[in-house]
Amino acid sequence: MRLLKISKLNTTVLLNGALASFGLYFCMYAFRKPFSVATFENQLLFGVDYKIMLILAQVVGYMLSKFIGIRVVSGLKSKHRVAYLTGMILFAELTLILFGFVPRPYNCILFFFNGLSLGMIWGITFSYLEGRKMTEILSIILCSSFIVSSGAVKSVGLWLMTTYGISEFWMPAATGGLFLLPFFICLYFLKKLPAPTDEDIQLRKKRKPMSAADRKRVLIRFSFPIIILVIFYTALTSLRDFRDNFSRELWDSVGYAGDASIYTLSELPIAFSVLIILGLFGVIKNNFKAFIGFHFLLISASILVGVSTFLFQQGAISPVNWMVLIGFGLYACYVPFNCIFFDRMIATFKIEGNAGYLIYIADSFGYLGSMAVLLYKNFGQSNSSWIQFFMGSTYLIAIMGVAISIISMAYFQKKYKRTQIEFEIKIPMING
Repeated sequence: MRLLKISKLNTTVLLNGALASFGLYFCMYAFRKPFSVATFENQLLFGVDYKIMLILAQVVGYMLSKFIGIRVVSGLKSKHRVAYLTGMILFAELTLILFGFVPRPYNCILFFFNGLSLGMIWGITFSYLEGRKMTEILSIILCSSFIVSSGAVKSVGLWLMTTYGISEFWMPAATGGLFLLPFFICLYFLKKLPAPTDEDIQLRKKRKPMSAADRKRVLIRFSFPIIILVIFYTALTSLRDFRDNFSRELWDSVGYAGDASIYTLSELPIAFSVLIILGLFGVIKNNFKAFIGFHFLLISASILVGVSTFLFQQGAISPVNWMVLIGFGLYACYVPFNCIFFDRMIATFKIEGNAGYLIYIADSFGYLGSMAVLLYKNFGQSNSSWIQFFMGSTYLIAIMGVAISIISMAYFQKKYKRTQIEFEIKIPMING
């Protein structure tokens, strides 16, 4: 009877948690990314490409939301989740509607508010999933949503423009409108997700809202690895966002102009591969072994990013295979930082708090870097083509990823041994 009850509970958690969170975040991308499939060709604003200005405005809002989220998401009580998610998505759709109404260039500012409204949705969604024995599989399915959804909603946006003649300025609101109802259906089922069990708490540490003192304590204790990992994540986010925001320009430059399906089809094998590989970490019960395993994954994926670009430049692989391999390498590094890397870190070192705090520290600086790259490309590398700039950046990520991951792994191995020694010393003292 007990086994039957556990099985039913796991099935409920898997269905409600994985499918509802995947669907909710998939729908969120419909309010954030479709505009990037438009080219806004030959339009400038203050001497800057209009599309870059839109992306910058959204990234600034998104980045600010991440900094706010360090405090809000880490301290959010569970009873307020639904209200936050509902208000944020409705406000995001309002900004897109106003973007269609307000004339250019004044409508650019609306993308700042769009980013501001969407930046905390990830952390709130993940708060439903963390601290469980099934967190790996749940969060990997959730993370696969932003791999697939970005390309999918762009395909929808391009389809609306080419099939129904919707303008570049109204297409974002139209795409968001199509996904409003599915978003709230997913939110309803996510709300029904059962709370973590006693076994979950024993295996992964109970998660709780964090006070300012809690946040300061964690930051002081792990300041060095947090700093170097955030540096890597900042560069990683910048390149991942560049690939995402300018995917049309990149695909056009390698011979796939006008192919709406390529944005979705090229991301499917990436999502599937990342889902399988990271999902396998869920079978590792030892938190420290899994945590160190993520470092080996970061090293391997970083090497893949550099090697695949080299092979493409040598003509050894096709453009499609290159884009898929680059995408896999980037997401294999990017996805763990958004969920399971910090979840296992908390469980390994028995940290009092939640993963949202560490995720939002990384994310806030990540989007700051994304904004800096856009400005550098426009002003510092304006003569460089999109594809040349992208290829050069992949080599930088490869070198940085390998170096920082090795240093981080060595630090945490030493830290863990010291923690174990201290724990062993305390036990006899307590017994005595």
